[in-house]
Amino acid sequence: MVFSQGKLVLLPGSEKIYFDKATQTHRLIGTVNFEYQGNTMYCDSAHFKEHKKIVRAYGNVHITKGEINLYCDSLFYSGTNKFARLWGHVDVRDNAYKLSSDSVEYNAKTGRVIYRNKGKIQNSLNKELITSKVGYFYPSTGSYFFSGKVVYKKDDLLLTTDTLQFDHRTQTSYIHGPTLIKNDSIEIHCSKGYYRVDKQEGALSRSVEIKQDDRTIQCDSVYYKETNQQFTGKGHVRIDDHKKHLILIGDRFFSQRPNNETTLSGNALVIEYSNNSDSIFIGADTLEMYDDSLNHSIILGHGRVKSFTKQVQTISNAAYYSKDNGILHLTQRPMVWAKNVELQGDSINLGFKDSLLNKALVKGNAKAIMSVDTGAYFNQLSGNHIDASFQKGELKRADVKGQAWTIFYPIEERKTDTTIIRERIGLNRLFASELHVYLDSGEVEKVTFFDKPDGVFFPINQMDEKEKFIKGFSWNPMLRPKKPNLSYLPRKPK
Repeated sequence: MVFSQGKLVLLPGSEKIYFDKATQTHRLIGTVNFEYQGNTMYCDSAHFKEHKKIVRAYGNVHITKGEINLYCDSLFYSGTNKFARLWGHVDVRDNAYKLSSDSVEYNAKTGRVIYRNKGKIQNSLNKELITSKVGYFYPSTGSYFFSGKVVYKKDDLLLTTDTLQFDHRTQTSYIHGPTLIKNDSIEIHCSKGYYRVDKQEGALSRSVEIKQDDRTIQCDSVYYKETNQQFTGKGHVRIDDHKKHLILIGDRFFSQRPNNETTLSGNALVIEYSNNSDSIFIGADTLEMYDDSLNHSIILGHGRVKSFTKQVQTISNAAYYSKDNGILHLTQRPMVWAKNVELQGDSINLGFKDSLLNKALVKGNAKAIMSVDTGAYFNQLSGNHIDASFQKGELKRADVKGQAWTIFYPIEERKTDTTIIRERIGLNRLFASELHVYLDSGEVEKVTFFDKPDGVFFPINQMDEKEKFIKGFSWNPMLRPKKPNLSYLPRKPK
């Protein structure tokens, strides 16, 4: 039977039909099967107002259109607007997805499905599950929009947010608002971006915070790939490595595993901290950190490298630091300051124990210069190599090898009735193949040698100006780092 005005076509199997003239309503009861405006409907009973193009269906309602199937307890459908409301145990299904809710609105013209009072979407092919308070669903395009306590689950992946747009075809989530992305090994907080749930990768921004088992990462924006847990981020970068007691800071960073490789650039700074010792600050244009074959943490600095502790400060253009061995290797015009001592050479190796300097090896054009009497004089050492020992940041012994040269200003003590007067008596200059120099507070206490030295002494009032300085002498207090650069330190992790 065909109701010609509204074009409702009854299908075989329909049982009883009544017509109420007063209300101009067709009543279909029993087994009801019909087509209307391209939709095939099944239900226990239905009312059809032909002139208003309105269908109401009750009991085991099932609607099909193309690949879309809708199920509910009751239905209202306006043929004029091609709009439907579904109530009670609502399911909307296509080949992959199933939407479940208490009530749903369906626009047959656009194919849009809306639920406004909590809903759940499941994917039978890949075990996706999405829940939210409100949802918009376009089955024909695979596009979704969710708001209000949105939860996305797939395998070990969990994504929670307040507003989410999801493209089924590309498996891409578009994030709008505070969001948590979490799997078995990582937790990411952000407020904007997109995320490919199939590949677990995407671009995230706005107050990004990443939590792993051993570290926390903060930045303005990041591109993340789950493969090797790879990050490329920028803007106010701060990485707190809780296991290694390191804080990494910069404008940009790249990081990946399994070797814990991290590269920082732009105001790059690494802080090694400890509850029991002084912190070490290393800054550079670029810093690289990785684990070597022995699982030791290595830090490489490139370009304008500076390091700072309360006792020791350094500059160079390249640096290598082994955190586990406590070795800092400086090259390319390195300089080191410890109290009143300045070390210079082609390369300098520093050895730390509990963040305290205990030795230094200066190679090539090696110099050690000590300011005394507030810069009025300089005790000086020079040679091919200088092997120096320190105690509490103070130079105590220096073994100078190869064209060894020292210039120092000895002090003589004389007693008066009331006090002891210490005064400099002159200039001592020694040349030898090897010198062992013992010092206290930058003052030369003793010098030993293994062959006959070439030496000369000038009384204080007869000093030769040409003998006052070693070859290539320079004193560089203005280059000495005064404090660590913490002006760029981003917010602390939550």
